[in-house]
Amino acid sequence: MSASATTWAAGDYPAMARRLMPVAEAVVATAAIRPDDRVVDVATGTGNAAVLAARSGARTVGVDLEPALLELARRRAADDGLTIDWRVGDASRLPLPEDSAEVVLSVFGVMYANDHDAAARELSRVCAPSGRVLLTAWTPGGLFPAMGQVLGRYLPPPPAASAPPSRWGDPNQVGRLLAAADLRITTAVVHRLDLSFADADAATSLLIDTAGHVVAERDRLVAQCRWEALRADLRSFVADHGVVDGGRFRLGLDYLLVTATPAAAVTA
Repeated sequence: MSASATTWAAGDYPAMARRLMPVAEAVVATAAIRPDDRVVDVATGTGNAAVLAARSGARTVGVDLEPALLELARRRAADDGLTIDWRVGDASRLPLPEDSAEVVLSVFGVMYANDHDAAARELSRVCAPSGRVLLTAWTPGGLFPAMGQVLGRYLPPPPAASAPPSRWGDPNQVGRLLAAADLRITTAVVHRLDLSFADADAATSLLIDTAGHVVAERDRLVAQCRWEALRADLRSFVADHGVVDGGRFRLGLDYLLVTATPAAAVTA
């Protein structure tokens, strides 16, 4: 595997990516991708949306900042016999020319860019004038943003200039963000993804094991005798937010699916 450049590869993120596959399926279905469309999947991770787009016959590029995840995506595509152009790159500085795609996708990806304004401008820049941009992000107050508040007591603070990722999951905030980049939202719909587990302990383990930024701090927290406290706090949080349904433990994750088009196309 390629050397890691970020904490995204510190945990078992592919296990979470598999759980998020239904969202990528919903995004690609909404995008109505046609054969030979040019598609860019921004912050592709292990390639969920990029692989689905390529299966639709699209000429697909997947971009991510983490080489180790891209290597997993590359192997996955090869196993499926798919040709996808994988590129290491920052969502705020995409390694692509203007007008690169009829469809620009980002499934829980661009929301984690350090510079939201620059990332929005990049989405607009690479989108063809007649194209469309589809994004998903966790809604403010949902499970993952709320979980971040629990973990924040144990983890290093985010960069001072960064904004909360859930900004992209608020229709008004993301609308203003995209409008400043000459993109206009045409639809914004909240959906729910349900994750099912044997019990709350299994849910807690998955949330920790797949969070690279948490796993990366484990040795420090163990040395400080705080690792078990983190697990206990997260276990309590999970128990409070989940429900038992049919003998299984279920967590509901709300997310916003946005479709936007270049402003010129809306006013034309």
